[in-house]
Amino acid sequence: MLTTMSVTEIFLIAMTLIFTIPYLIWRVGNTEYFAPLVVVQIVTGILLGPGIMGAVFPDYYTFVFTPQVIQLLNGIAWWGVMVFVWIAGIELDLRKAWEHRRESVVTAGLALGTPLLFGCIAATGMLMYPGWIGPKAMTWQFIMGVGMACAVTALPILILFMEKLNILRQPIGQRILRYASLDDIAIWGVLALILMDWERVGKQVGFLLAFGVVSYFFRRLMLWMQERDRWYVGLIWLAICGLGADWSGLHFMVGSFLAGAVMDSEWFDQKQMDALRHYALLVFMPVFFLSTGLRTNWAVGGFTVFLAATVLLVASVSGKLIGTHVAGKILKWKPGESSIIGWLLQTKALIMIIFANVLLDKAIITNETFTALLLMAVASTMLTVPVVSPRLDRMKG
Repeated sequence: MLTTMSVTEIFLIAMTLIFTIPYLIWRVGNTEYFAPLVVVQIVTGILLGPGIMGAVFPDYYTFVFTPQVIQLLNGIAWWGVMVFVWIAGIELDLRKAWEHRRESVVTAGLALGTPLLFGCIAATGMLMYPGWIGPKAMTWQFIMGVGMACAVTALPILILFMEKLNILRQPIGQRILRYASLDDIAIWGVLALILMDWERVGKQVGFLLAFGVVSYFFRRLMLWMQERDRWYVGLIWLAICGLGADWSGLHFMVGSFLAGAVMDSEWFDQKQMDALRHYALLVFMPVFFLSTGLRTNWAVGGFTVFLAATVLLVASVSGKLIGTHVAGKILKWKPGESSIIGWLLQTKALIMIIFANVLLDKAIITNETFTALLLMAVASTMLTVPVVSPRLDRMKG
């Protein structure tokens, strides 16, 4: 009977697995405190991938995750993550960062630069062994890519965590948002630099120039429109920018972020924007997490991959904490603030996984490096709330 099932039926089996397994783990296991649903979905994606489920149940894995099904899942995942990155770009608020520019630049610079340096050192060590650098990568691209992956802050997940901790609308929460917003811009800027293809640099520069000109007219058009039309036209703009960026060689994720970054959050109702982010997480992102898990690989050796992930985690967390502690000394923060800010800013989750997917797509890293980065992102995200929550209680007390 299994051999007569259509691609549609097998696809729906895969979708059932994607939504059922993480929900049951999250709800029955009551993991919310240390592993919110989004983290459970990422871990489930790894478990369902070829390295674990594929190794334990190879026949079943081959039956469910056929090339046709994977292609369908990837299409949903691509659009879902494009929408998510687009929303992150829209929600950037640089005006508040400019109002507090000295504090924001000092903190964001140290919180990004220190883990970037530590990550680059770790990447240099990885280059001493085969199996980590991608076939199309230059040495500097690999080092900078892995280093920046260690420096990433997952702004959308950071917002969710600060809502959970009841500090999002408090002064410290707004400060953290400013720091993370500046880092977000730097992250996508560095990614664009890493992806610069000097054989196609003319196309890439042409795209960026055209984007700058068209953005001016697009903004005027959006200001003229009613809000109900802005949502629809914004999605058309997202697709066009993603297409242009991918055509030029910069990757559609860079185009997605640029599409949102030139838009103002004031153009939209905040409740509707929050709802769109929520439903993107609910409806699309689980498919992205599964498709991400399908790309994991343990060929270098399970222990070696875990060792690399541990080194990268240490580089990431220690870099963020050292950077924010130095910033706290310079800016004379209250006792305890540096640690809380550092631990929140080291949250990786979605944005780092998106970042690593782009590096893998462009063959700058291998599947083994991608797996190590994915494990690092999961661990850093799971550490955040359990570490920050008691520190917040002590500071309030």
